[in-house]
Amino acid sequence: MSKIKLTTVKFKGTAAQEKQLREELRTIKNMPGALMPALQTAQEIYGYLPIEVQKIVAEELGVSLEEVFGVSTFYSQFSLNPKGEHAVAVCLGTACYVKGSGEVFTKLAGELGLTDGATTADGKFSLCSTRCIGCCGLAPVMTIGEDVYGKLVPSDIPGILAKYRD
Repeated sequence: MSKIKLTTVKFKGTAAQEKQLREELRTIKNMPGALMPALQTAQEIYGYLPIEVQKIVAEELGVSLEEVFGVSTFYSQFSLNPKGEHAVAVCLGTACYVKGSGEVFTKLAGELGLTDGATTADGKFSLCSTRCIGCCGLAPVMTIGEDVYGKLVPSDIPGILAKYRD
């Protein structure tokens, strides 16, 4: 069983977001299997599913917080952590992995002080591992937002991150 890392970034939801979520949940709650579309809606509004948002979903749907948390953590489409201003993803698919993406990921994690799926406290970077992104010829590959970096070695990482730190 994998460990779930919850964010230490302070929740910054607004009253307008909460109002929108509650209104949308009232229309969703009577649908069969309402929890999935409710969580999808919540994530669309907030960008992720912090515990504060999960509590609202549980309350509005009349289900336990444990059930909401269970579904939120089971499906990979849901994130419990906010995405950073710069979302960093490293491909750990076979082609990338055999060419050293594991070491690239380790270097990134060290440089950013993050574990897989986490976001820096300042909200600047988030880090996640991913599987094949379709750039096997450039292995090992990482993306930062829409930017693709290939044929990486760990020593490339500090210079690449410096472009996004300014």
